[in-house]
Amino acid sequence: MADDSRTETSSQLSSPTDHGSVDSGFLSGTPSTVSLPRISLTQPHLQHLNKQLESLHPMDILRFCKIFFPNLYQSTAFGLTGLVTVDMLSKIDAESANPQPIDLIFLDTLYHFQETYDLVERVKSRYNVRVHVFKPADVETVSQFEELYGEKLYETSSELYDWIAKVEPLQRAYSELKVAAVLTGRRRSQGGQRGDIKIIEVDDERGVIKINPLANWTFAQVKEYVTEHKVPYNALLDRGYKSVGDWHSTVPVGEDEDERAGRWKGQDKTECGIHNKQSRYAQWLKATAQREQQVQVA
Repeated sequence: MADDSRTETSSQLSSPTDHGSVDSGFLSGTPSTVSLPRISLTQPHLQHLNKQLESLHPMDILRFCKIFFPNLYQSTAFGLTGLVTVDMLSKIDAESANPQPIDLIFLDTLYHFQETYDLVERVKSRYNVRVHVFKPADVETVSQFEELYGEKLYETSSELYDWIAKVEPLQRAYSELKVAAVLTGRRRSQGGQRGDIKIIEVDDERGVIKINPLANWTFAQVKEYVTEHKVPYNALLDRGYKSVGDWHSTVPVGEDEDERAGRWKGQDKTECGIHNKQSRYAQWLKATAQREQQVQVA
């Protein structure tokens, strides 16, 4: 797959530091890795927007976001919710005499199913949308990745894998594309850490506004939309998968299981780090540095 968005990139990992309060009401970290959001929203304003948007149809939420937020992108792994968002955005563009498509950001971990890569091409063809592909820094293939980090890094050090394959590439995407706001495919019905997400959230660590336009939709509603509008979707969904990630950490789910039950099955995790307040690997780095400091003091 061609990668038209990777120009000057960096593979250097930065250790996080404690975040301090600032006058704007947001939190900030080290200047090299995070920044204040390019859009400034006070907490009262944010609460007001979420209250107004909560009862709106996702199409209306997307219409509002296209007008309100500059430098708006959609980050997607081409799951069902993200695909519904792509389709809705295409319909909104069709309403306008001067359409302004929203570009997509796709994190190619190099370990996606072939069915996922096939779907990316189908979506690009169907919607004529631009996809910015970001891979782990300084590698293009699985063999190059494993030459640098060893085989099965996702098993030997899953937090390091998440950082290298997902968290760092997303931060690089935000930086290179100057992303101010990003649409996600998260929904409350997916459970776990997503159970109480708002429509609009401030990611103060990464310096962007996150928007969850289908936050209050159920899996059944998403699937119904896909069927009704003939939205292209991952062939794996017809084989018992409900949520598709990397092939090494995704399995089919039972009829009555949660839709994300097939992700990291048997592991003590529900997120890969890109939606966490702080990546678990970054937390590990911080804890390790603190332990080393304590040893030196002792």
